[in-house]
Amino acid sequence: MELNSTLHILLSALGIGLMIGVVRERMHNSASALAAGTRTHALVSLLGCVGWMIDPLAFLVCVLLVGALTCASYWQTAHEDAGLTGEIALLLSVVLGGLSVRNSSLAAALGVMVALLLLAKAPMQKLSRELISERELQDGLMLGAAALVVMPLLPTSPLDPWGAVSPTTIWRIVVLVMAVGMFGHIAQRLFGARWGLPIAGFFSGFVSSSAAVTGMGQRARENSEQTTACASAALLANLASLLLFLAVVGAISPALLTAALPSLGLAVLALLLVAGFWQWRAHQSAAVTAPSSGRAFKLSQALLIAAMIAGVSLLAAWLGQRFGSAGVLITTMLVALAEVHAAAAGVAQLQVSGTVTLDVARWGILGVLSASSLAKTVLAFASGGTRYGFQLAMGLIAMASAAWLGLLLSN
Repeated sequence: MELNSTLHILLSALGIGLMIGVVRERMHNSASALAAGTRTHALVSLLGCVGWMIDPLAFLVCVLLVGALTCASYWQTAHEDAGLTGEIALLLSVVLGGLSVRNSSLAAALGVMVALLLLAKAPMQKLSRELISERELQDGLMLGAAALVVMPLLPTSPLDPWGAVSPTTIWRIVVLVMAVGMFGHIAQRLFGARWGLPIAGFFSGFVSSSAAVTGMGQRARENSEQTTACASAALLANLASLLLFLAVVGAISPALLTAALPSLGLAVLALLLVAGFWQWRAHQSAAVTAPSSGRAFKLSQALLIAAMIAGVSLLAAWLGQRFGSAGVLITTMLVALAEVHAAAAGVAQLQVSGTVTLDVARWGILGVLSASSLAKTVLAFASGGTRYGFQLAMGLIAMASAAWLGLLLSN
């Protein structure tokens, strides 16, 4: 090992130990019970580094030695400080010191993470003990299990003979609905319902506007005083989805985007006006400023929405196989009931390939938009009730009507 490389490794190990030691010493409340401060952590990190340089077996001996000393120290100080944070930090110092020989960048990054965790003691305690309720913790664990445990275990192969729906696809929709609900809940807790819900709604629309409509509908059903705010947030989610819709069409067929731009531009304007109107109405109510600590989502409704979308996808696949190119636009509109961007991409691809003319594709794009609006209106009434569904329907109908008006005026 070259001298410069060896010096760099030793300095990295020393820096890691000093950084962890300084934070540990400053954050500790009782100096008399602090067994390992800045110097100890720096020396232990160097010990791990030198031990690994000598031999992996020597490093193991160093770890065992530090572990034994740590146990003895804990035995002496447990009556003053029963926590194990200091002991674990000391063991991490020696391990990161050894890791710096193999990968000094990774060791340094992990050292920074350890120091940040030690420094964040008070905020993390406040978050876990005061800010997060028991119900919110349960919802967060359920979402994590659904996304990180259940979804990787599901098969990706389709269940149907047409290859339209797989267990992973269905469960991804469930996770999206749950995530949108959680995102809206967190935004509401951070910024209040007045600004949190619009922010959460708009950015959720780039992921799934259908999931956003359902998630906001669940919140409106549980908190009726926030119905108008939830409807405005759901319309903003559809605005984001419409902007993405424009980007998808333009990426595949710039000519089609240019031809449909007057219609789609009016649709964006109409949706923005209605969403702004409901947001203004929501701001008139003082009730929306009160943050909620209730449930972030309902798993049963997320499963129901996923089942509905899967059913529509199966129907579209069956029709596509049965009628072939003759019913391709009708099939695409059925796909739009489940996924509007995939349907828009399909119409644009048909125009590029010459299967349909530019004029027919323009009608197809607006048909896709109208079918999607119809599906989301149904989802709104099903998830949020009559008032929420009516308010959302006003925006979606205005969007679709403006789009068709733009088409008629441009002919």
